Amino acid sequence: MEFKIENTSVYGIEKAYKASGNPMRTVIDNGDVTDKDRLRAQKLGGARNGLGHDNFLKGILVQMDVTAPLYWWKQAQRYHWFDFVSSQSTMHCLLKFDVRTQAVSDTNPEVLDLVEKLKEKYIQIPDDSPEKVKKWRELVASLPCGFCLGATMTTNYQQLKTMYIQRRAHRLSEWRDFCAWCESLPDFVELTNVKSL
Repeated sequence: MEFKIENTSVYGIEKAYKASGNPMRTVIDNGDVTDKDRLRAQKLGGARNGLGHDNFLKGILVQMDVTAPLYWWKQAQRYHWFDFVSSQSTMHCLLKFDVRTQAVSDTNPEVLDLVEKLKEKYIQIPDDSPEKVKKWRELVASLPCGFCLGATMTTNYQQLKTMYIQRRAHRLSEWRDFCAWCESLPDFVELTNVKSL
C-alpha cells in the first residue's frame, strides 16, 4: 500500500473570490465573480502567511480521503485546521487487516512477520484470559510506522497553503505527493501563488 489522496471535493471558491473584497465594502457583494474579483483574490491570496490578507482562503473548504503511513500521520497532525472527519481504526480493524498489504513497501518484512505472529498469538488466547489485554497492547505497540490507515479529512485553502510552503521540499516523498495534489486543486496555485513564495 502506498500514500494516496482520493475522492476530493472542493467547496466555496466563488464565494471566497467575492469575500476577498469584503474589507473594502459597505455592502456585501453576492453577484457574479468578475475579473476584478479574481485579480484581487489572487493578489491577496499570495500574501505572506500571517499578514491576514489571505484569510478569505479559509472559505474554500476541501474534503478528501487520505491513506497514509503512520509516520506521515504523525507529522500531518501538527496542522490545526487539518481535521479528521473519521478514520480507520486499529482498535476495531487491526485483526481484519492484512498487515503485509497494509504497509508501505519500504517496511521491513521481518517486522511485518513479527506483527503477523503477534496477531496469531493474540487470536489463540481465550477471551476471558487476563493475558489477552497484555497481548493486545503488545500487538498495537508493535505496529510499524509504515502501517497505513485511511481517513476522511477536511481542511481549507489557507491551511493547505501553509502545508504546501512548509512541506514542498520535504525528504518524505509523501509530502511532495501531497503538494502535487494541492497544485491539482481548482485555482489553488493561482489563489495562493505558492510557486513563487
